[in-house]
Amino acid sequence: MSTDDQPRGLRRGLTQYGDAGFSLFLRKAFIKGAGLSDDALSRPIVGIANTGSGFNPCHGNAPQLIEAVRRGVMLAGALPVEFPTISLHESFAHPTSMYLRNLMALETEEMIRAQPMDAVVLLGGCDKTVPAQLMAAASANLPAIQLVSGSMLTGSHRAVRVGACTDCRRFWARYRADEIDAAEIDEVNDHLVPSVGTCSVMGTASTMACVSEALGMIPLGGGSAPAVTADRMRVAEDTGRLAVQLARTRLTPDRILTAPAFENALRVLLAIGGSTNAIVHLTAIAGRAGITIDLEQFDRMSRETPVLVDLKPSGDHYMEDFHAAGGMAEVLRALRPLLHLDCLTVTGRTLGEALEAAPAPFPQTVIRSAAAPVYGQGGIAFLRGNLAPGGAIIKQSAASPALMEHEGRAVVFENVEDLAARIDDEALDVHPDDILVLKNIGPLGAPGMPEAGLLPIPRKLARQGVKDMVRISDGRMSGTAAGTIVLHVTPEAALGGPLGLLRSGDRIRLSVSQRSLSVDLDDAELARRAAQREADARAQPPAPAPRGYRALFLKSITQADQGCDFDFMRGTEHRGVAPRADG
Repeated sequence: MSTDDQPRGLRRGLTQYGDAGFSLFLRKAFIKGAGLSDDALSRPIVGIANTGSGFNPCHGNAPQLIEAVRRGVMLAGALPVEFPTISLHESFAHPTSMYLRNLMALETEEMIRAQPMDAVVLLGGCDKTVPAQLMAAASANLPAIQLVSGSMLTGSHRAVRVGACTDCRRFWARYRADEIDAAEIDEVNDHLVPSVGTCSVMGTASTMACVSEALGMIPLGGGSAPAVTADRMRVAEDTGRLAVQLARTRLTPDRILTAPAFENALRVLLAIGGSTNAIVHLTAIAGRAGITIDLEQFDRMSRETPVLVDLKPSGDHYMEDFHAAGGMAEVLRALRPLLHLDCLTVTGRTLGEALEAAPAPFPQTVIRSAAAPVYGQGGIAFLRGNLAPGGAIIKQSAASPALMEHEGRAVVFENVEDLAARIDDEALDVHPDDILVLKNIGPLGAPGMPEAGLLPIPRKLARQGVKDMVRISDGRMSGTAAGTIVLHVTPEAALGGPLGLLRSGDRIRLSVSQRSLSVDLDDAELARRAAQREADARAQPPAPAPRGYRALFLKSITQADQGCDFDFMRGTEHRGVAPRADG
């Protein structure tokens, strides 16, 4: 969709009064109240989507970043105009930030459409903000560039380097196992998040920053600079300059967000040991662009793409180390033979041209070569079987090798309330080789697909030294988490999927090598249980009718393999499949 026929600057998207001249006259009169001159108002306008919020410490540097963007825009001869949008933080959004991601995407898209701007800088960072903004950019198709807030620094606890949020989970697990006491868990709580910024490991926020570089929506090198550094401020200033360039050239997202670009992003996701959440987010962004993500082909790609980045939770280092080691340029160099280097980026150059212009490599140990990977295959594997007819995923690079081929007895929890009530009950019938199953935390069931897939190890087993168990759900887990966790089981339990038919005592078989997830029940028994479930549901009194956003969400949300986006938001023009079968 071209924007070449659109008016520019203040004349863009005039309010409808039936008199375009009066609309412009009125608009200029009001904005001059802010002290702007005719000279300023005659220039290209760059909108800056501000997601700063007191409830979002990941974006705590937003004021400084916006000032730097404004400087870059004005140095390039355009007018910056900041505007607020929804801000989401994983720990401050009830019931879950994923439930609100699509609301943020809708609001951001409509604000981009409604207000006069020739290009937009999308300031995001925390997990769901960058996906929401890229979804909005794909739908609005106005020249856009992504700017992330950057990762936080690492802290120190008793001379041990720590950082959110892999170490949050590690210390909490130790506390649950009585390995550390209440005084120490309170002490470490002061040191896990030593600055503003996103999680300091390869969680969802860092993953989305890296894959946004691979997509071409962040200039090469712009995703990894930590939040409280001069590098991050210079990235922000350059983002403002590039936004003006985008406004003048009218380079729209549809020319950047192509099927080969998504293939590059998926390849990078695997190589960095990135968050499983990125699968859902990339699928949603691609869907807005009219592109289908083929998870079977993604798994084929996984078998040939090793993990190269030695970062927690799949390795040992942190994001500031990744940035110091050369960041995405070094990853892309290692992947170069497998990438589509002719893909266009927001700089106006191709990915290959940007890589040629990047600083020269130097010796370092954080980003490995393909000949000496951290893990021999991609970080994520795609599973199928009678328990997941539509598929499921596992972050194999962060799983326990001994559990990736495992058969065990199911210990089933019906929902998160049931989990909270029973997981630490001393009477719970559970053993270390059992498989923990949590139902009804999918897109519909929760609703919003919370990051509850990392079921805690039952306290009585944790005290015995059990560190990992196979855990299965139709929900998500944090990208900062590790363990043998099967996620995104599709169709979800609340939609009638086989996961909802499981009972404690059923035998489950996980085989990552065979990409298989199955329960030892025949079709007849599954059908009998499904019929009983339907009969039980009919006997239940109807739930109160939802209203507002919840009603829209429950009516329109799609499953994980379709990005958990609203069904009415998918692009109407089919523009390809990624990865391609011959890619």
